[in-house]
Formats: sequence, C-alpha cells, structure tokens
Amino acid sequence: MYEAHLPVADTDAGQRFYIEIVGLQFAHRDLTRDIVFLWAGADRRSMIGLWGPSTALGREFHKCHIAFNISLGELLTTGERLNTAGISTQNFAGEKTTEPSVIGWMPSAQLYFSDRDGHSLEFIALLDESPEPEFVGSLSKWKKRSRSG
Repeated sequence: MYEAHLPVADTDAGQRFYIEIVGLQFAHRDLTRDIVFLWAGADRRSMIGLWGPSTALGREFHKCHIAFNISLGELLTTGERLNTAGISTQNFAGEKTTEPSVIGWMPSAQLYFSDRDGHSLEFIALLDESPEPEFVGSLSKWKKRSRSG
C-alpha cells in the first residue's frame, strides 16, 4: 500500500502527534486545503494524509485502523515510550499492557494505541518463525512456546 487517509479534528495537532509520537516525517502541507501529508516509511514508499474537518474526507468522520511496521527491537521499547508520553497501549485482546502480543498465523508481535481522534493505531513487527495459526497471546508466552517445541 502506498497511501492512506485519516479524518482528524485538528490537522496541526494531528501532524504533531504523528511526527512526535508515531515517528512519521513531514511531506507536504496543502495551503489551499486543510490537509497534511506525512511520509510513513523509508524512501517515500508510503504516506498518510490527515484531512481536517473542512475537507470532503474530514467532514465525514469515521474511525480507522492503521498499522506501522517496525523492527522487533523498536517494538520492545515502544510500550514504555508511549506510556511515558501519556498514551495507553494495549495487546490484541484490548488489555492495557506494554508487552507486545503475538498473532501466530502471521506470526507477528504488536502493540495497539489510539491517536487524539480515536483512530486505532498499531506498531507491528513480523516474526521470523514458523506460523502457528491457533496461537494468540503475549510475546513472552510465544517465546516460551517456541523454546519448548
């Protein structure tokens, strides 16, 4: 995927959140409309548009979900970093935690959080292990399972 768009209540606040908290890079601000574009990944391979309430996409607000691929090393420090910034993190089951959960069919480790507008955001790291479709649980349980198997 190259591009996704989110309606936001305030493009300035959304821009700050996605740059300072999510780690995206500024790409462009459309001065004729209330829209900000941010690079979401290396080498301009993907972007996100934040559309303010005076725009066609921003006027019809709906909550969205977007996942950002990061390394497992980054993911392991993300929960504490977000919590320190006042942002609550959850596992796949919606329970508050800083420990990533694992979805075994991919397999992937992830943490979920919300932006200022209530959009569901996810930091995800794909794991280099064989899939186990029936597994859903904490990263620590995944690691114990893979050592004993």
